[in-house]
Order: sequence, then structure tokens, then C-alpha cells
Amino acid sequence: MRKVFLLLCLLISLAATAQRKGAPVRVSCIGNSITYGTGLESPEKDSYPTQLQRLLGPGYEVGRFGRPGATLLRRAFRPYFAQPEFRQAMDFHGDIAVIHLGINDTDPRAWPNYRDEFVRDYSALIDSVRLSNPKCRILVARLTPLSSRHHRFLSGTRDWHREIQQVIEQVARRKDCELISFFEPLHHRPELFPDGIHPNREGYGIMAQVVYSAITGDYGGLSLPPYFTDNMVLPRNRAFDIQGQANAGDKVSLRINGQRHNARAGRDGRWTVHLSPLPSGGPYTLTVSTSERTITLQNVMAGELWLCSGQSNMEFQLQQCATGAADIPLCQNPDIRLLNLEARWRTDNVEWPASALDSINRLLYYTNPGWQPCTPQTAPRFSAIGYYFARELQDSLRCPIGIINNAVGGSPAEAWIDRWTLEYQFPEILRDWTRNDFVQDWVRGRALRNMGQQHQPLQRHPYEPCYLFESSIRLLRSLPISGVIWYQGESNAHNKDAHERLFPLLVQSWRTAWDNPELPFYYVQLSSIERPSWPWFRDSQRRLLSRVPHSGMAVSSDVGNPSDVHPKDKRPVGHRLAALALYNRYGRTRVVPSGPLYRSVEFRGREAWVSFDYADGLHTSDGQPLRTFEIAEYPSEYHPAEAEIVDGRVRLSSRQVRHPHYVRYAWQPFTTANLVNGADLPASTFTNE
Repeated sequence: MRKVFLLLCLLISLAATAQRKGAPVRVSCIGNSITYGTGLESPEKDSYPTQLQRLLGPGYEVGRFGRPGATLLRRAFRPYFAQPEFRQAMDFHGDIAVIHLGINDTDPRAWPNYRDEFVRDYSALIDSVRLSNPKCRILVARLTPLSSRHHRFLSGTRDWHREIQQVIEQVARRKDCELISFFEPLHHRPELFPDGIHPNREGYGIMAQVVYSAITGDYGGLSLPPYFTDNMVLPRNRAFDIQGQANAGDKVSLRINGQRHNARAGRDGRWTVHLSPLPSGGPYTLTVSTSERTITLQNVMAGELWLCSGQSNMEFQLQQCATGAADIPLCQNPDIRLLNLEARWRTDNVEWPASALDSINRLLYYTNPGWQPCTPQTAPRFSAIGYYFARELQDSLRCPIGIINNAVGGSPAEAWIDRWTLEYQFPEILRDWTRNDFVQDWVRGRALRNMGQQHQPLQRHPYEPCYLFESSIRLLRSLPISGVIWYQGESNAHNKDAHERLFPLLVQSWRTAWDNPELPFYYVQLSSIERPSWPWFRDSQRRLLSRVPHSGMAVSSDVGNPSDVHPKDKRPVGHRLAALALYNRYGRTRVVPSGPLYRSVEFRGREAWVSFDYADGLHTSDGQPLRTFEIAEYPSEYHPAEAEIVDGRVRLSSRQVRHPHYVRYAWQPFTTANLVNGADLPASTFTNE
């Protein structure tokens, strides 16, 4: 009987399809409350299916078959199969079906009990759609995101949502359906989900655009990533990929330096070309074209590409620097290229206008001036440290250097980490961030000042966890960088323990973004200033060297200022970061990459003998006796030590300490420590506690 029933259904479906020849293409949108449009004042006007109808126009008829609360699982609490919307969707006989189900299956009454039936039940739904129209084109959607604000986020929803996403992808492959995603275009826009589950009108509009492009193949035509411009720097002497967008199925041709490559844009509009190594130098012309458009980039160089990032001491401009006036006239160097991504609105102590807040919500925080050759006109507003770093690399490597600056004054580390990483490895910092003690009180206060008293509850800010990753790093991933230099920590120095969690996550996040687990990451240890927590924080940064592979640390405590968080002597810091890169990344073994780093201590009676790495030529920077070494028998009960350099080590003693067990150095917020090595690089703050 079942076979007869199925045959009758098939004949009815074929007859209905034949009768509709020449009629509009029918698109059935199948799902739950998110397909229905819950949360909107007018779901019948602003749900994603109705917005999709407006995008597609009169040649299509879009049916909205969303059932609030529906589950995909048939044995869960509200199975879609048992709802009237299921029968309506089948009777609609869609030529195209878009299925978005699974959000409600994250409920503890559903997934934990019936997860083993999800593939079977989803497959049955697809079979039903195909039975209603055997020629139906089926788009299976990866789920919209669930916010960390969801009340069950940590108790299961986060993990079950991820597991369901993976199973949906499996179903799409097994049932030969097209896979689209509502997750990627919305995950970095949490402000579009007022209740943490349902999008607002703009969010539903993004969903509609995803489906429109998938149905029509219209992705806006040929485009390159936003930071591919004239004067840019591409990698030298190594193969790499260039990725872009075009309309689905478009043939893309790329030419550079005699290389000719063709690619075909996929269903999602994405294309990739694998370039053979470019010889160092240039200039080259990069041409990318389809049958409808050609993009030509002039004066492109092949060299080394670095990102300088962090907060205000990295943002600090060359024209503000102590040596800027002397160096700016000498900045004419066509082999250094600058990409200066400045904030459109500085985080000064002011209230921002509504237009700024709206743009920030749309992740439009940075300017994009395009790549520019280094000249006395372009360099003054660039990062002083970034410029000095690039100048030294260019002089040593004798190749073009591209340097990108996207540092933001006052920004905390958590703002630079991707959402997925924080959701899984530090979710506590995402909760109610403007009242969260993991976030420094100054950071929270300045953000509230910028956003104003009348700001919306989900208003975004550059200091918000994840924001700077989402507005900047996410877009920079297309540039195949050689490494990162980083100067940040002032806005996390209130809690070194939280920073010890955040910093490795930040590095991991960026290495994942660039798909390079060995991406060099060289950072600046905080300088000297009269802030009590800074000695502990500086030592914590030193200890992170052992936890973060392929990293290096430049000491800056000798160029600090007791009352100014922005020391003006940036040239030494750029030099020290360049030394790390030349030694570690480029194999220049004659370069000394670091000042003395604490290795171990040996106690002999009343004496402590301290050993260091990078200790060749130990001496004092000013010819005076060693300063700021301390010694203790018990933790935190330190006394000044008499210190002397003996055979490459430092011998310590104090009449007040008979049985020393602990030593420390440069343990003052603003320190006058003076131990350096033969390269005149300063020793780091340290303690063996």
C-alpha cells in the first residue's frame, strides 16, 4: 500500500508541475520561528522570506512556512512534520526549497535524547520535499548563531548547536543538497539578535541576501578583498593563494609577471588562484578579470608583509615621536609600503554621535586609504614603531616591506580575539561586558562615555570583546602576512591572570585566521610607569614566552616615563622588534634578538647566582653599579641586594638575608634597572617566585 501511495503522490506532483509551466518559480522557505519572523513587529513584511520575495522580484513566488518552536526531530516536543506548515509546504510544490531547522533541537528535551535520529529525520524531510516536486532544488542552511547571552548557552546549547551544524553538513552531502550558511554572515553581528536567538529586521535581511545569492548566483560580480589595492606588497619567493568573489560559475582570469591562471567561481561565488612564487622586487601589475569586469592593480611589489597592532603605544605616530622631526624628512623609500588603517572615531573622552554608533555597529570602524609608498607625506601619521621596524627590515633584507597598522588606543586584548575562541575558551568575558570585572574598569568607563547615556543595550564599541577581530582581523586574513608585531597590555594590566589566559588565545586566534600555526608573533613588554601592578604584569609577559611558541618579547622598561603612559622614544622599540624578526624569522644569527632573560638561580649559602639567556657581554647601561636586584628568604620579604657580574652571571647577597630563596629584578613600576648585554639590550623584569 505504501508503494501505491508514494506512486500516486509522485503522479500528482508531476501533474501539478506540468500545470505550472511558465508560472513564477516557487521558493518554499521551511523552518521554525526564524523562518516565520518571530521578534518582528510585522513578520509578514520583514521576515527573511518576504524580504527574499522583494529581492527576487515577480519571476518568483516565495512561500513562508515557518512554525515557531518547531523541531526537526520527530520525537521531540514540536516536530515540524506534525505541524500544518509542513503540509502547506508540501502542497506548495516548491521548485526551490530552503530548509532551516535545528535551532529548537538544541533544547535539552530534544538533542540529548534523540540525536541519533537527526540524520534519519532530516533525510525524511528532504525526501518529502522531493516527493512533492521531484525536480526541486534544495538548499540546506547551516543554523543561525545562538548568542552567548542565551540562558542555556553554557549548559549545553553552545555545544549541541555546534554538533547539529556538523550533522546538517553531513546530511547535505549525503542527500546531494546545496549547503548554504546563515551562521558565518551573522555570527560576528550579535547586536542583530535582540533576544539572543531571533534576528532583527536587518539580520533577516542578511539571511534573505544569502538565499537570494544562492538561488540566482548573483554575488555582485568580480571583486578582490578590501585591502588589495595599488602599491600593495605580496609575498616574495613563496607560493600563495589569492581569493576573491564573483558571480557563481564565472570564469576568472588572473595575470601577474608572466603567470596566467584561470579559476571558476563556485556556487558560493568564491574563487581561488594559486600563485607560483614571485621574485623579490617589482613593480608588478596584477590583473584579474571576468567577461564583465577587469580589475588592475599597479605598482605591486613582492616582499615581506607584517602587521603591527595593539593599543596606543603601537598607534603612536611617527610625528609624535621624539625622533620624528629628524627622521620624517628621510622617509622617502619606495620599497616600504604603508597600509594605515586609522580609526574613524578615536576613543577619546567624548560622546559619539548617533551616526558614529550606527557605523560602528556595522563594523565600519576603520578608514581604508589603500596602500601607499612611504614618503615624508605618508609616514608622519603612521605608527612610529611600525615605521622603525619596517625601515630596519628593509635595510637588512634589501627587499620591499609592507607594513599594516590597525592599532587602536586603549583597546584590551579581548577585543582582538575571535568570537568562536572566546565562546569556547573564555565565555565568562563575553557576559555583560560593560559591567564585567574581567574587563578593566577604565576600558568599561571609556566605552560607556563614548556610547552615551542613551545607547541601545546591544550597542557595539571597539573595546567590546571580539569587536576589533570582527571589524579588522577578519578582513585582513586575505593578506598573506609574514608575521605580527604587537604592543598592548596597558588595558589588561589590572588582571595579569586573565591576561595569561587571553594572550595565548589571541595568538591562537590569529594563527587560526591565517591558517599558520607558526605565524611569528613578537610583542613588547610593558614599559615603566608609576602603576603598581606593572612589575607583576611585565614578569607575566616574560613567562608567556614559554607558553607561546614562535614568539619573542622586546623589553621597553628602559625607555619608560614615570607619569606618561606614552613614552616618546619609539625607535629603540622598533629596533628590538626588528632584531627578533631578523634572528628568528630570517635566520640572521649574528643579530642578538633579546636582552638578558632570566634562566635560573643557584643558591650558595648567603649568595644567589643568577644565570641568563642572551648573556654575552653583560654590563651596565650607564657604567654604574647594578641596580634594582633584590633578594629574600621568604616570599614578598625582599631586601636590596649587592649585585656583581661574575663570569657571565650575576652574584647577589644581602646582610639582611641569611638563607636566600628568592630573587627579583626591576621590580618597580617605574624602574631604573641597568643590566644590559653586549648588544646593549636591557634585561627583563623577573622574579623566581
